[in-house]
Amino acid sequence: MHRKVRPASLMIRKMACSGVEPQILVQYLVLRKDLSQAPFSWPTGALVAQACHAATAALHLHRDHPHTAAYLRELGRMRKVVLEAADETTLKELAETLQQKNIDHTLWLEQPENIATCIALRPYPKEEVSQYLKKFRLFK
Repeated sequence: MHRKVRPASLMIRKMACSGVEPQILVQYLVLRKDLSQAPFSWPTGALVAQACHAATAALHLHRDHPHTAAYLRELGRMRKVVLEAADETTLKELAETLQQKNIDHTLWLEQPENIATCIALRPYPKEEVSQYLKKFRLFK
C-alpha cells in the first residue's frame, strides 16, 4: 500500500493559521571517523552504509513515537546531521550517556565482527538533544 505524502506547504499553512510554530525535527547520526583512516581504511561507501543502517534501525525501532511519525510524514523535509566520533571508545561512551539521559537511539554493530560503527538517534527537536552532542564535529 502506498501512503500519500502531504505537501509541506499544507502543513505549514495549517500551523500558521493555528498560531503554532512548526517544530523542526532532526535525526542525528554519530559515525566513527577512525574507520576511514589506517589501519581500518574503510571506503566511503562502507561508512555511508553504516550510517544508513543505523538511521533505518532507529527509525524502525521508534516508528510509533510521535516525533518519528511526524518526521516520516514530511519526506521532502527530512533533516539529518552527521557528526564524527574519534573512535569506538568515544562512540560507546556517547551511547552510555544517551542511555542515562533516556534519549532514544540505536548503536549500530556491524556483523559478523560486532564492531560499533554508528549511533543514530530517533528524530528529536534540535534543542532537546544538541547539548549532548556539542563535543562532536560535523563529519568530514
